[in-house]
Amino acid sequence: MKRRSGRGNDVTLGIETSCDETSVAVLEGECRMLSNVVASSLAEHRRFGGVVPEIASRAQLETLIDCLDRALRRARKKKTDIGLVAVTQGPGLLGSLLVGVSAAKALALTLGVALVGVDHVLAHAYAGRLAEPSLKFPFLGLVVSGGHTVILRFDAADRVRLLGRTIDDAAGEAFDKVAKTLGLGYPGGPEIDRLARGEDPNRFPFTRPYLSNDSLDFSFSGIKTAVHVACEKLRKKGPLTPSVKRAVSAGFQEAVCEVLVRKALRAADREGLKDIVVGGGVSANTRLRRLFGAAGPKAGVRAIFPSPALCQDNAAMIAAFGRALYRAGRRDGLDLAAYPDFLHERK
Repeated sequence: MKRRSGRGNDVTLGIETSCDETSVAVLEGECRMLSNVVASSLAEHRRFGGVVPEIASRAQLETLIDCLDRALRRARKKKTDIGLVAVTQGPGLLGSLLVGVSAAKALALTLGVALVGVDHVLAHAYAGRLAEPSLKFPFLGLVVSGGHTVILRFDAADRVRLLGRTIDDAAGEAFDKVAKTLGLGYPGGPEIDRLARGEDPNRFPFTRPYLSNDSLDFSFSGIKTAVHVACEKLRKKGPLTPSVKRAVSAGFQEAVCEVLVRKALRAADREGLKDIVVGGGVSANTRLRRLFGAAGPKAGVRAIFPSPALCQDNAAMIAAFGRALYRAGRRDGLDLAAYPDFLHERK
């Protein structure tokens, strides 16, 4: 089939199916979001305490076409208006990724338009363009999610360098595990954020895992273990009270958020950068936003956060980053492959 040129048609369709969300978005130009539809299968995973890959991929098969139709309707566009298809090709659950990649290939082939595969971890940082269109390269990206905690330097859409990463648990994973220790629901991040509000974080102070003064890497396994040990000692005296759960949540959250802020500002100072985009699910945390809001200006750094809706996995960020990659010369064929691991984590 003869491919239509994307030139003159600046409408991008984004597809995201890396985990338990199914999302389709329509973007006009570089960062004008016309629609961003998200369907989540989270309710089906809660009773298992985590995402079940088969349940996630089956839900995506069932909801993707509906999400596509709704995204086009809300954007007031037709399929023939699409000039580019951008899709998450990794990292994530392989079965889920294949649902989105297969659909994107079929759309690109049928419509005769370009196809671009996107790394959704990088897209979380690029989502800062949706929140702040004036954002220019170079900038720093701090991506904090359930599966990844990384610091990235963006010199261009296609020139990204890894500066730091977690050597064990991601921050979001630590939130979920601590929430389980406290007997809270899944996902744990929002629950801990809610319980910690207004509490004294010094009632249960936990060591800040900086690893070393020079490192930009993270480690959250130790603090997760410290919380577990503290709770086991408390349980020997009786069940954890609501007051104790709130205080432990505040102490744990403060330690993790302080490490994230300190490391990101350290990286910005070393790289001589003045803009930090904070993305990923944990970037919705209210304490993290307050700490950046207080420390950023003192360091001469602007912290940019996407809206809470754009912190979760979503197709709008995929469309925006896909458009940027396309402008940089990226083109993918029907041999586009999905990958489960974050490729940039190999320093």
